[in-house]
Amino acid sequence: QVHLVESGGCSVQAGGSLRLSCAASGYPNSSYRMGWFRQAPGKEREGVASINSAGNTIYAESVKGRFTVSKDNAKMTLYLQMNNLKPEDSALYYCAAKFGSTWVVRLPDLREGAFDIWGQGTQVTVSS
Repeated sequence: QVHLVESGGCSVQAGGSLRLSCAASGYPNSSYRMGWFRQAPGKEREGVASINSAGNTIYAESVKGRFTVSKDNAKMTLYLQMNNLKPEDSALYYCAAKFGSTWVVRLPDLREGAFDIWGQGTQVTVSS
């Protein structure tokens, strides 16, 4: 059974930087798609960034140029480098994954339905 554990969330001032990590365990030896989502109070969960095992990435328009998603295959860890943080970036950040054939996960994706394994989340709070 695959488990995802996020870390790195904390409180930071606007303009600051944070790096979130998501460590995967119990994963199969297959291709994958992983992503970061976030949910602010009273809002729906939204996709932030995604990467697949081939290294293809996609970002939400609101974070392009500020956030960078990356992975360490040896550690099976996903990262989200967040720079120039804004108060509107405050949310509970979730890591998500889908493992499958190369064809199934051939593209990164920002839709919740493209993932079937979720972490518990890590809180990011950005103060002005």
